[in-house]
Amino acid sequence: LSAGVCCCCAALRPRYKRLVDNIFPEDPKDGLVKADMEKLTFYAVSAPEKLDRIGSYLAERLSRDVVRHRYGYVLIAMEALDQLLMACHSQSIKPFVESFLHMVAKLLESGEPKLQVLGTNSFVKFANIEEDTPSYHRRYDFFVSRFSAMCHSCDQDPEVQTEIRIAGIRGIQGVVRKTVNDELRATIWEPQHMDKIVPSLLFNMQKIEDIDSRTGPQSSPTGGVKEENPSVLAENCFRELLGRATYGNMNNAVRPVFAHLDHHKLWDPNEFAVSCFKIIMYSIQAQYSHHVIQEILGHLDVRKRDSPRVRAGIIQVLLEAVAIAAKGSIGPTVLEVFNTLLKHLRISVDLELGDRRSSAGSATLSTSSKESDERIVQNAIIQTIGFFGSNLPDYQRSEIMMFIMSKVPVLGTTSQSLDPSHLGDLGTRRIQIMLLRSLLMVTSGYKATTISNALPAPFLDPLLSPSLMEDSELRQLVLEILHNLIDRHDNRAKLRGIRIIPDVSDLKIKRDKISRQDVSFVKKHGQQLYRHIYLGCKEEDNVQKNFELLFTSLALTTIELANEEVVIDLIRLAIALQDIAIINEDNLPMFNRCGVMALVAAYLNFLSQMIAVPAFCQHVSKVIETRSVEASYFLPETVFKDKCDLPKSLEKDETDLFFLTNKIAESLGGSGYSVERLSVPYVPQVTDEDRLSRRKSIVDTVSLQVDILPGNNTEDKVDNTEEITFEALKKAIDNNGLEEQEKEKRRLVIEKFQKAPFEEIAAQCETKANLLHDRLAQILELTIRPPPSPSGTMTITAGHAHYHSVPVYEMKFPDLCVY
Repeated sequence: LSAGVCCCCAALRPRYKRLVDNIFPEDPKDGLVKADMEKLTFYAVSAPEKLDRIGSYLAERLSRDVVRHRYGYVLIAMEALDQLLMACHSQSIKPFVESFLHMVAKLLESGEPKLQVLGTNSFVKFANIEEDTPSYHRRYDFFVSRFSAMCHSCDQDPEVQTEIRIAGIRGIQGVVRKTVNDELRATIWEPQHMDKIVPSLLFNMQKIEDIDSRTGPQSSPTGGVKEENPSVLAENCFRELLGRATYGNMNNAVRPVFAHLDHHKLWDPNEFAVSCFKIIMYSIQAQYSHHVIQEILGHLDVRKRDSPRVRAGIIQVLLEAVAIAAKGSIGPTVLEVFNTLLKHLRISVDLELGDRRSSAGSATLSTSSKESDERIVQNAIIQTIGFFGSNLPDYQRSEIMMFIMSKVPVLGTTSQSLDPSHLGDLGTRRIQIMLLRSLLMVTSGYKATTISNALPAPFLDPLLSPSLMEDSELRQLVLEILHNLIDRHDNRAKLRGIRIIPDVSDLKIKRDKISRQDVSFVKKHGQQLYRHIYLGCKEEDNVQKNFELLFTSLALTTIELANEEVVIDLIRLAIALQDIAIINEDNLPMFNRCGVMALVAAYLNFLSQMIAVPAFCQHVSKVIETRSVEASYFLPETVFKDKCDLPKSLEKDETDLFFLTNKIAESLGGSGYSVERLSVPYVPQVTDEDRLSRRKSIVDTVSLQVDILPGNNTEDKVDNTEEITFEALKKAIDNNGLEEQEKEKRRLVIEKFQKAPFEEIAAQCETKANLLHDRLAQILELTIRPPPSPSGTMTITAGHAHYHSVPVYEMKFPDLCVY
């Protein structure tokens, strides 16, 4: 009777329950009953409205089996759910999915690793199913939390630990795929989810060495080895996550990376941090690269008071990110990168100098270590600036060069963004050197079509200002930057080292015919370049490298910019440099004087072979041969040796050892060169650049702008004045004659103020001022007389002649027109 009642009750049960019960065999080891599973699938497809009840009943059975530890039936239930899920695609599947996710959550909550892996596999299959309509109420918060926790599994059994971690990573990958394809995909990018997903992936990527060392030898060399490695799987998932990020949620995906690196102290050493951001930069879309760079810069600001090695680690990461982003789209962050880096450069210098001041008088090992660490930060900043700039297109690189040059602090000015008044001399020098070093890296490989594009006036003037400072390293950096910009044919390596070149043709120097734009540049700025070379040779702290760079500067100028007029100017400059060593008005050490003589010999030897004038080459070769026998210390091969016997004095009458202007003019004149200007000694132009530097300058002595002509007797000058005539005025307004007169006049004034005693200069100034005052008082004594003929009259005003219909004024003191 009881059996009959049971059969009767079973017959009265709903059909979907009977179909579900039939798929479970008596012995779970037999597995799913396939025939009954096909019946259940057909019923579910035929009556999709029953899917909700089928799912609920399967979930009820699965929960009961989990509690009773009947794991065989749990496996059968999940297999049935997976098959139903794959077979049914209709609007009614939504309620069924809820039951399915509830069963997956039950499995993930269990403490049995096999069930957690089973639930993860089912969820991954579900994630790969594309639903017809979006679900507006479904959320995956629980799965994100649970899968993230599984990624941090610390099971004592290494194999189980690896299995759970792999399941967690695959679960996160499934969540990402499911939510990204969903209409409500924005929810996965919320900070509360990203703060769990990203660190979980990074944690497994970070453990690559430990996991490989444990699981590597036990893995079989099959195609699935790579997939069984949690680090590889985590990296693939991380790349996929970043590849799906869009403009609005990029920052939410990147910020947890900084939190993870900070928490685990992975900035020092920073190998893992660098690898993470390489993955990020290569995975995201190129147009979003500037977002990552902005985040790195912002994090650098946050950690600006951390240890130097941490800051250096962040800057190194920025360098790697910039190196990748520079090849694509940087966006609006170009100047922001430089502004931030320059700010941190200033902070690093302040910290270094602060530590040095606080430890004054108590030199300790820790203080020197801090200073060394700050140097690491500064070098990392310089490397980043230089590398970033050198990877930019030429049109952007020229702007960056101007930008960096505008940030170089110059003592005596207040317009710089890096105010040197708070840094002191040492801090200002440090920043000057570091910025010039970064500028040197930016200019490396820069090839401009014309020199004027490479050295525009707003860039050239501030660049040459540090070359006047009393710091040999600064001057070296300026010359090296000039070489990068002037050398358009890569000849600099062939000219490395100052020496007497036996045959210049062996160097196979490349050069083009000088263009019209380059000729215009030389006319405008050539004297400025010559002046800085001239003054650079007069510095007492010059070492061998300074002379080598000066020689290279002269040689590159000859190759890139020399025509007949420039050749004459360069020879005048070389003779003037020789006079510096011979006359020695600046009281230079003997090494400097011999170094200048060697520089002139090496350059004139190079120049004579470049222009290939036989008589000129013969004169230069004869002087060099004489020096090699009688005064080898005038040649670079000897004077720059470690041990060189220098003379105690230089005899001015030993003309055989010097390059003579008259012989050079004679040799060049026979070859068609215009040698008239060789007789005019070279005198550097007077500019305001010296006032920006901290060196003794000729500008300081001529700033009075008083016109004192040569001679000691003022009365003689008055007697030598001539009457103003029309021919004299016509000659005075001749532009060419006036220009030459002005040049000679400036040279005499400079020579007067440099050589004459102070008392004599003061007396002449006073005498001339009194004379001027007396003559101006007599101007009122002008007499008016009628013009000799009505054809025309002339008025004289300050050296100009104008015809008017008024009588001519005859001055009793015609020489006052000069004033």
